[in-house]
Amino acid sequence: MPKRRSRIVIKRAYEPPAAEDGQRVLVDRLWPRGISKARIQIDAWIRDVAPSTELRKWFNHDPARWEEFQRRYVEELQAPERAALLDDLVTRAREQPVTLLYGARDTEHNEAVVLRDLLEQRRPRPASPKRARPG
Repeated sequence: MPKRRSRIVIKRAYEPPAAEDGQRVLVDRLWPRGISKARIQIDAWIRDVAPSTELRKWFNHDPARWEEFQRRYVEELQAPERAALLDDLVTRAREQPVTLLYGARDTEHNEAVVLRDLLEQRRPRPASPKRARPG
């Protein structure tokens, strides 16, 4: 039986943990305000995969800057040390579900959205089943 492919999802760090979260990975550079380590229940905090402080401050969660933020952030993630962190997240997702946690209020314009999309692109696609040719 083929191994079931895991998923990568995003979730606010303030939402309660759920069994289907799998590995819970905080991807913010800063710890989310007002939440304890016991409450967040993370498996890893990979702050070096977060946008640089300079980029984060420039973006300031302004939806008008979203397109440019995505471009700049993906460019930052091309650095070899960050690419290795992305590879680690892809490897984790092969084993079990991975939930990327973020603290931003905006659920559509944050680094976890960009990361999820980028990680999904990096994951190998399942091979298409071969069809028998009529003979």
